[in-house]
Amino acid sequence: MERNDPRSRSDAYGSRINRSHSPVVATIIPWISIPLGSILPIFVIATALPIIPPFGFLMLLAWRLVRPGLLPVWVGIPLGLFDDLFNGQPFGFAVFTWSVALLAIELIEARFPWRAFWQDWLTASILIFGYLMFGWLLSGATPNLHSLVAMVPQLVLTILLFPLAARFVSLLDRVRLTRWRTM
Repeated sequence: MERNDPRSRSDAYGSRINRSHSPVVATIIPWISIPLGSILPIFVIATALPIIPPFGFLMLLAWRLVRPGLLPVWVGIPLGLFDDLFNGQPFGFAVFTWSVALLAIELIEARFPWRAFWQDWLTASILIFGYLMFGWLLSGATPNLHSLVAMVPQLVLTILLFPLAARFVSLLDRVRLTRWRTM
C-alpha cells in the first residue's frame, strides 16, 4: 500500500476512533490501588526497627495530590477502615488520620489552587510526619528519644518515596484513562 492510501489510514487510526475509557476501570483503579498499598507491607520481612513506609497512606496522598478532584473527601473512612485491619495501630487510627489528612489537603487546595510539585511534596511530607508521629504516640510504646530516633529512617524513606508514588499514580492514571475496546 502506498502512503496516501485511505485503507492504511483507517487501519492506523481506525482502532482509536470512537473509543472512550471504561467508566468501570476509571472508577475502580484508585479504589483498588490504595488498599493494595495497605496490604503491601505485610509481604515485607519484619524488622526490629520501623522502616517500612505506610504504602496505603502514601498512595492515598499521591492520588489526592496528583488527581485533586478524583477521590471524594469522605474516602478516608472506608479506605481507612480497610487499612486499620492491616496496619497494627488501634482500630480507627487510619480512619481518623486519613480523614484529617484529606481535609487538610482540601484546605490547602482551597488556599493555594496553583500548587506545584514541590508544594505537593512539602504537603505530603508534613502529613506523613504527622501520621507517623501520631501513630508513634498511640502505639503503646514509651515515647522517648531512642524510639523517636528509631523512627527517623521510616520517616525519611517515606518522604523520599512520595515522588515515586506520585509517578506510579500518574502511570495508573494513564492506564485508567486509556481507551478500552468495547465489545
